Amino acid sequence: MRPSRAARAAACAAALVLAGCASRGPQLPPVAVSGLPASVELESTPFFPQQDYQCGPAALATVLVASGARVSPDDLVSEVYLPGRKGSLQAELVAAARSRGRLPYVLPPSLDDLLAQLAAGHPVLVLQKTGAGPWPGWHYAVVIGYDASRDRLVLRSGADSRLDMSASHFRATWDRADRWAMTVLEPGRLPARADFGRYMEAAAGLESVGRLDAAKQAYRAAVQHWPGESLPRLALANIALARGDEAAAERELRAALSLAPDDVAARNNLAEVLRLMGCPESARREISTATRLAADGPLAAAVAATQRRIDASSGPDGPGCPAD
Repeated sequence: MRPSRAARAAACAAALVLAGCASRGPQLPPVAVSGLPASVELESTPFFPQQDYQCGPAALATVLVASGARVSPDDLVSEVYLPGRKGSLQAELVAAARSRGRLPYVLPPSLDDLLAQLAAGHPVLVLQKTGAGPWPGWHYAVVIGYDASRDRLVLRSGADSRLDMSASHFRATWDRADRWAMTVLEPGRLPARADFGRYMEAAAGLESVGRLDAAKQAYRAAVQHWPGESLPRLALANIALARGDEAAAERELRAALSLAPDDVAARNNLAEVLRLMGCPESARREISTATRLAADGPLAAAVAATQRRIDASSGPDGPGCPAD
């Protein structure tokens, strides 16, 4: 983003004041306690100098190419740049990453988590607020390194391929932007210190835009990383069913129920899959259990609808039905 001279002066003054207020002692977390290396710099991270106000496309292209995608800032302008705002919103950046089959993982608002991504080899796209008042100075940049001994961070930012910034200055500008940060991953790879809820939300986002292969890879990685969680199995069953693979959906749902026998959604979905497989007797047993578990809960209406579809079926299970 390229503000006017007055805006630049105001932003600089605000940044200096903020840095001064936050400069008491080291700002980077103690890496020895965090188990991180003393310094990291992802030198191979690509660099795209931004054009007027278009730090969003440049920063997003940086992390996308780092993840293995083939894209340029020009390819992204129409998707993420809002001329009326002379900038980009986080939602557009997330959506554009998903549309290219990449998993956008929004980090917890923690500098320690940001450093952990760098140590794992993942550059981090951040939002900064470099100014105040009528010149807020919203700006996207990509953090590519840190040096704990010098209390510094290294960024791809604007026209600077290697902006060496004090941790106090970075924290001041990042704090004012609510510490928003995102890394972009190839599906199947997990972020450092992955949070289950955040990761599953990111994977579900891929599924919601029809990137089923990418979502499946992401859910498979979740199964491996969190073997005791039933939700990734349920998600894999949904993808299998969307593709007409009822046998695979049935296997995944049974795996989910082995981990969470009282999961109403998994029990209901298994009943529906069994109905579709021509196994009405087995479906009736499963929906009876789902109805009991649902009671008057939020899924009661969905379970009742499945019950009506099963009641419309008749006869015993066919010879190809799976054993309970």
